Amino acid sequence: MENPFKQSGDALHRRAQEIRKKICVMNATAKSGHTGGDMSEADILAALYFHVLRYEIDAASAAHTNVRWHDEFVLSKGHGVGGLYSCFAELGWLEDRELLTYLKDDSRLPGHPVRQKLPGWVTVNTGGLGHGFPIAAGLAMAKQRHASKQDNASANTGRVFVLTGDGELEEGSNWEAAMAAAHFELSNLVVIVDRNRLQLADFTHNIMDLDPLDEKLRAFGFEVHDVNGNQADSIWKLLESLDYGNRKPKAVIAHTIKGRGVSFMENQPAWHHKFPDEAQLEQALKELDHA
Repeated sequence: MENPFKQSGDALHRRAQEIRKKICVMNATAKSGHTGGDMSEADILAALYFHVLRYEIDAASAAHTNVRWHDEFVLSKGHGVGGLYSCFAELGWLEDRELLTYLKDDSRLPGHPVRQKLPGWVTVNTGGLGHGFPIAAGLAMAKQRHASKQDNASANTGRVFVLTGDGELEEGSNWEAAMAAAHFELSNLVVIVDRNRLQLADFTHNIMDLDPLDEKLRAFGFEVHDVNGNQADSIWKLLESLDYGNRKPKAVIAHTIKGRGVSFMENQPAWHHKFPDEAQLEQALKELDHA
């Protein structure tokens, strides 16, 4: 099974920019949302859903509701769900007009991913930070054990990609999961850190410094890689180059810019949980169209 799009280059870059435009419109309409973190993860989501993740879509199903996944994705930083919904819309699974129901009563699009709201697309409910990484480790273990019962097990093992925030890594449950992932040799687990160096109230180094993050992850038994997290081509090339049979879990430190793509949002702590007003939205869309 392969990714149904396998896009790269300018096409993939435009996907990420369209995701960002949808984020801005959606959050402006809702007058809420975690715009900065939604924007920083857009290239990562584009690389995963439009190139890396292996899945099949039943084209005959209504609104592409039937998706058969070989790989799985877990959004551990659940407050970044605005980026995920916008990615689903860019995939054609949601209509743009449904994005305008974000955070409204009875909407399918609440403020964190809920599997029961979007069955088949959302792997697991997240929002309590530090939960997604441990769940992803469990999923990776299950996929390994299932594949071990099949012929040609290494080729049949599904991969699990989990996106965390660097502020989220202050939660101790992540490090318990890291120990377990290394102990059980979960080579099909990839932890991607949206390393934008900002969290709710300030820069991470002012609240709880994670550096040297790469050395810490290696000490826990991970194979560690760095990548420009705002270049979709660099992300998929790295993820496709990894050795998924080497008995080591993977960590990808994706260096990103919070609010990426909009000048007045970039690297501004206030945009962790802020939405654009009418004038800001107009400027944001103009900048994203020309980048």
